Amino acid sequence: MGVDINTIFQIAGVGIIVAFLVTVLEQMGKKDFANWVTLIGFIYILFMVASIVQDLFQKIKSVFLFQG
Repeated sequence: MGVDINTIFQIAGVGIIVAFLVTVLEQMGKKDFANWVTLIGFIYILFMVASIVQDLFQKIKSVFLFQG
């Protein structure tokens, strides 16, 4: 479908970093900060996926000539 492989690696990298930070923060007893890191990481990845979906819809519109 043409999804850039770098985007997939970026999402995986953010996931690994967030998981590492959450583990460290939970070991330090900072569960509240760990929850915030998880939430921020999720929102960041959600915006990345939303941009990919937006590009997909633009390509679908161009294929079916709905550019108006």
